[in-house]
Amino acid sequence: MSAARPGGTVTDGPLTKGPVSNAPVTNGPVITAWSAVSPYGIGRTAYAEGLGAGRTTATATATATPSDPETAPNPDSLACLVPDFAVREVLGKAGTRTMDRSTGLAVTAVRELLQDAENDERLVPTGTGTALVLGTTLGSAQGQHDFGRASFEGDKPYDVPAKLMPNVLMNCPTAATAIWFGLKGPNATLAGGRPAGLLALGYARRLLAAGRAERALVGAVEEYSTVRSWLEHHSRGADDEQAGPLGEGCAMLLLEPADGVPEGRRALAEILAIDVRADVRDDLAGTLAECVEQALEEAGARPDEVWAAVGGGLPGAAGRAEQRLLDEVFGTAVTGRVVSHELIGDTSAASTVFQVAAVLAAAAEDPAAAGRPAVVTSVDRDGMAACAVLRLLPQNGPAGGGTSRTATSRTATHSDPQSEGHDR
Repeated sequence: MSAARPGGTVTDGPLTKGPVSNAPVTNGPVITAWSAVSPYGIGRTAYAEGLGAGRTTATATATATPSDPETAPNPDSLACLVPDFAVREVLGKAGTRTMDRSTGLAVTAVRELLQDAENDERLVPTGTGTALVLGTTLGSAQGQHDFGRASFEGDKPYDVPAKLMPNVLMNCPTAATAIWFGLKGPNATLAGGRPAGLLALGYARRLLAAGRAERALVGAVEEYSTVRSWLEHHSRGADDEQAGPLGEGCAMLLLEPADGVPEGRRALAEILAIDVRADVRDDLAGTLAECVEQALEEAGARPDEVWAAVGGGLPGAAGRAEQRLLDEVFGTAVTGRVVSHELIGDTSAASTVFQVAAVLAAAAEDPAAAGRPAVVTSVDRDGMAACAVLRLLPQNGPAGGGTSRTATSRTATHSDPQSEGHDR
C-alpha cells in the first residue's frame, strides 16, 4: 500500500483505479459518519449549519481565552474557540479532574459520532474491531508547558504534580478516548503538523487493508491556549504577521470497508488516493503540484471532473502558493465551492479533517456532487505536502442529520461485548 519515492515522497495509493465518474462499484474504504466539535459548537449539524450560513466565529481573547491566567499575556486579539467549552461541564466530573482541553475535545467528538449513530439505530461497535487514529501537532502545548514550569518552580526538579504527567504525552487524547469508550482495537497518534489528519486517514486505511481493524475512528485535534498562541506567534515568518485568528476543535470520521458497511448506514465518500510528500528541494509549491498530480492519477480522476478542491489555508507565502496552484488546476469556481478555515480559524493539525467534514456537509446539500471527486490539500512551513482525493457518494436528507447542541453535559455509555472484531 505504501511506497517510498525519490525526493522524500511517501504515498498511500488507491485501492481501485479507473475513471471516478464512471465507477459503478465502490471498492475502497468509505467514510460513513462524521462529527465535529468546532467554533460553531458541538455536533455535526452545528458545523454544517455554521458553514452554510457563512458565519465567522472569531471572538476577543480578552473575554474568551481558555488558558492559565498566570501565563504571559496572550499575543492574539482574536481567536475562534469552541463556545462555552469547559471539559467538566461537557463530559461530567467523573474522570475529568485532570483532563486537558485537547483530550476533552477528542473525547467529545467521538462521543458525538457514537451518539449520532446510536440515535440512528446504527450502533458503532466499540470492541477490539474498532481502531482509533488521531492526528495532532504535539498534543497539548499548554499541558507540556505547565509540567515543565512546575519542574522549575518546585524545590527539586522532580517536585512536579504527578496528575499532570499524562497531559505531557502527545498520545494522551488518543489513549484517554479509547479508555473512555472501550475502544480496544489499534490505537495510534500521528504527530504530523497541518497534514496530520490526512496522515491519520492514510494510516487507518492501511489498518483496514491489512485486516488489523474492521472499522476506524479517524480524526485530528487541536486546542487553543496561550502557549500555542505564543509558539505560533514566534514561528511565523515576516510575511505571516497579518495572519487570521487561530482556531481549535476536533473532527472525527468513521472509516469502514466498502463491503463491511452495516445495512442502513450510508456511505458518504470513498477514499480514492492519499499522497504525502516532504519537500527536499526548497520548492514547496512544486512538491505540492507533484502531490496533486500523482493523487489525481492514482484516483483515475481528471481536474475537470472535480466538484470541490479545498486548500489548507496556511497563512503566509506557502499558503498563498497552495491556493494559486489549486485555482490554476481546478478553477476558482471549484476552489470556492467549500470554505472552512476562513470561518473557523487556523486549526493546524485538525484542519484537514475539518476540510473533509466541510466537503461532506456541502455535498449533502448539492445533488450534483454525487459521483464526482473532491480534493483536499495541505502544506506546512516544515515542507510537508499532502493531497487526498475522495469520490463523493449520493446522500439523502439534510447535511449531517444530527441535532445542534450547546456545550452541556451528556454522558453516554457505548459498549459492544458481542463485537466480532479482533486483532490479527
